[in-house]
Amino acid sequence: MRLLRDHRPGGRVRQAWRARRLLGAAVAVAALAGFTGCDLQENADLDQGQQLFTQKCGTCHALTGAGTSATIGPNLDAAFRQARASGMDQDTIEGVVESQIENPRPASPDQTDIYMPPKLVEGDDLKDVAAYVASIAGVPGIKPPEFVPSEFFATNCGGCHTLSQAGTTGTVGPNLDQMLPGQSPPQIMESIANPNAKITPGFPANVMPQNYAQTLTPPQLQQLVQYLVQAVGGGGGGGGAAGGGAAGAGGGM
Repeated sequence: MRLLRDHRPGGRVRQAWRARRLLGAAVAVAALAGFTGCDLQENADLDQGQQLFTQKCGTCHALTGAGTSATIGPNLDAAFRQARASGMDQDTIEGVVESQIENPRPASPDQTDIYMPPKLVEGDDLKDVAAYVASIAGVPGIKPPEFVPSEFFATNCGGCHTLSQAGTTGTVGPNLDQMLPGQSPPQIMESIANPNAKITPGFPANVMPQNYAQTLTPPQLQQLVQYLVQAVGGGGGGGGAAGGGAAGAGGGM
């Protein structure tokens, strides 16, 4: 859920205003949900929703259960905490999130240039993201998830990359069993944080997500790099293959 960055004074006030706008929308959806009584998240894929939220929304929104802390857009815990405490159920929150993604409102009446792109996710992806956010936003006492590099790789990267140690067989991006040996940790780090810096021959640019340097903390990036180094038996200090690095391009690490 990316928004244009707000550099003007009073950002915190506008943050609170945006959270109140979300709550206003929640009340409207709550009225509708009371009549429908539907179970919106029944068939949602929460794991897919988590992955999509991290990639597409985590650079703008804080959500404790997802481990994101960005401040460009509304804090989703703050937006739904009071509503949840007042009895708003998960289906209603899901409906609010889905509506906001489909038709985002300006950040405030005098800031029509600060906005989230409409339809950032659609179809089943939209339902998965909305259900995931609704399952954790504003939940009392929720903790950030533990970062486990092998699980992060399997969930976020394995669909595009082959890595024997992880049991993944993706072919959208480079085969990491072939590309990683001989790569140094800094080279692997660059391939994750700036995947278009060097393009692996045979793979297009702009396929791998460009925001892992923002959605992962520096310690998490270091842990992921160390995991990849160990997964292929240790890294090297050489330059490696042309366009080399952990992923090059064309994949989702």
